[in-house]
Amino acid sequence: MRTITKYTLSLCIGLAFGMGQAVAGAKPDQVHRLSEDLTPMGSERAGNAAGTIPEWTGGITTPPAEYKPGDHHQNPFPGDKPLFRITGANFQDYADQLSVGQKATFEKYPDTYYMDVYPSRRSASFPEHIYEMTAKNGATARLAENGEGVLDAAEGFPFPFPENAYELMWNHKLKYKGTGGVRYNTQIAPTAGGDFSVTVIREELLGLYYKRGVTIEEIDNILLYFFQEVESPARLAGNILLVHETLNQQITDRQAWIYNPGQRRVRRAPNVAYDNPGTASDGLRTNDMTDMFNGAMDRFDWTVVGKKEMYIPYNSYGAHAEGVTNEEFIQPGHLNPGLMRYELHRVWVIEANLKEGMRHINAKRTYYLDEDSYQIALIDHYDGRLQLWRASECHMINYYDVPTIWSTIETHYDLQSGRYVAQGFDNTTAVNTFNVELSPAQFTPQALRSRGRR
Repeated sequence: MRTITKYTLSLCIGLAFGMGQAVAGAKPDQVHRLSEDLTPMGSERAGNAAGTIPEWTGGITTPPAEYKPGDHHQNPFPGDKPLFRITGANFQDYADQLSVGQKATFEKYPDTYYMDVYPSRRSASFPEHIYEMTAKNGATARLAENGEGVLDAAEGFPFPFPENAYELMWNHKLKYKGTGGVRYNTQIAPTAGGDFSVTVIREELLGLYYKRGVTIEEIDNILLYFFQEVESPARLAGNILLVHETLNQQITDRQAWIYNPGQRRVRRAPNVAYDNPGTASDGLRTNDMTDMFNGAMDRFDWTVVGKKEMYIPYNSYGAHAEGVTNEEFIQPGHLNPGLMRYELHRVWVIEANLKEGMRHINAKRTYYLDEDSYQIALIDHYDGRLQLWRASECHMINYYDVPTIWSTIETHYDLQSGRYVAQGFDNTTAVNTFNVELSPAQFTPQALRSRGRR
């Protein structure tokens, strides 16, 4: 890749030594860099040579003056205008900064799909406490055997000096999102012609890893409690999913239960993992595509390709804006590009190739992680013939009341069928509520039974 940096290259050299070398991830002699040439998250503080990516100067540190807790998040950059538009006619001029999936989307929808590119705003920020804990983790954290867990870390990013794909993916999985939250993750899966119905999904999340003062040893291998209830349509209403996401899935697999209101019973759901279909998704996304990637990594071989500059969804406050209707969003083949914002950012590029003898509907995936937040921004998904199948986009914003960078809408385009599924529509409902007081007692199978509708 033409834009791989010297910093990136030095980190990637260690990959040749394999996982045995990578387990020793702690870098106590490097921690000082998090207040010097690196950001507190471990990304490059400086901008690029061309000046098209600015220096990181702290990200968003205060909400807009008119913002009140509970509001939809107003655009903190209301005066920004697009610098240029990438279209089906000119996308080859920008090919080096586009993913395989983005280029394929231009080829499939040359007349209707476009990307408005705005000034790059390095808006990523996290609480000061997370910065402090990330620095501590930089001196102590290490991977568990085979990369399927993290040891000697707490609360912050575990690996601010990532030297392999496992550490980068754990930075994504353990990115701070508040200790507990309630959100509407409403989902739409249109037909190829653009007809659609809406599935309203309410979710609750409790992240034990992020609780102040709690160590990995104290959370009993439970990374996250997840509760999901379908509120509509009527034929699906009352279906509930409960997940106990484990930190090291080689010790304890993900535990999951479902409640079916027709049967009025709670059942174990061992298939809520890997490539089983996501809730009400018409098979257009898999369980391990939630939050772009979650779950165990053991079915793939993971490698860092490098770091490069790319146009990715960023500061997508237009897609988050209050009052935008589903009809305004949904178009045949893709979401309304007029609501989206793209910026030039440095990203880590990671390839995941299916291990011999393992099963998954994807033989290969390529992930593109924003350097400032480790949030996965794009994914290319390949089928068993190694043909591009799907392209995923995470339209992220800074939830500056937390603060954290996270998706407002995730979209997964099936480029073979012409369909897609998108989730996260909360423009006409309550927005994500972070740091809600939730208890593990609310996330037991017994509690699931009492919470289920009849």
